[in-house]
Amino acid sequence: MKIKLIKKPKNPIIVGGFPGFGLVGTIACEFLIDHLNTELIGKILLEDEPAIVAIHKGKIIEPLSISYNKKYNLVIIHSMTATPGSEWKISDIIIAIAKELNAKEIVSLESVNSSGIMGKPKVFYYSNDKKKEKIFRDIGLSQLKEGIIMGVSSALLLKVDKIPMSCIFAETHTTLPDSKAAAEIIKVLDKYINLKVDYKPLLETAKQFENKLKELLQQSKQSMKNRDKKALSYVG
Repeated sequence: MKIKLIKKPKNPIIVGGFPGFGLVGTIACEFLIDHLNTELIGKILLEDEPAIVAIHKGKIIEPLSISYNKKYNLVIIHSMTATPGSEWKISDIIIAIAKELNAKEIVSLESVNSSGIMGKPKVFYYSNDKKKEKIFRDIGLSQLKEGIIMGVSSALLLKVDKIPMSCIFAETHTTLPDSKAAAEIIKVLDKYINLKVDYKPLLETAKQFENKLKELLQQSKQSMKNRDKKALSYVG
């Protein structure tokens, strides 16, 4: 596993989105990358994982990309595919990046599985920093009191030290891409960082991301099946 960084902005806020329930973090980060003026400044290469890459509109979609927005000094770490078994390694890399850039904080965009959603998905927070907790309370969020956090975010929460870290969770009840939950995350992040997001096209844009992600996931699964069949044919 390697990091390739072509730029090293100082004191940024690092925002991360990783596949989980409803792919909420992935969709939200995809929206940020497309909506804000961002540039690709690096990538994380998972050399011990299967070599699979997606192409969309003639461009390669990096499995784990690092983008930068100068106006808000945001570093966005965006993951397109789940990496079971690599969560600890990825968290180590993110912490290393945060230390190298002297990041102000890490914000992880996540989901929490809920079967009792009525109307808009609710959004919750968790933070290891009291000052950040107050900001979340002031914008009307409740702390996540009960729940299970899995994947890269949980590894980060267990390993991060001396760096403020917060998670923003949106309720979802599906394993399929959930654009509505991702939209609620963006609204909260907008208030938290003051991004001045134009909400009018938000849900429609999120739906487009949702459709793209569904297609890419299907292609990725089919590629994995074809690879496994080929491996079996060599053995048999």
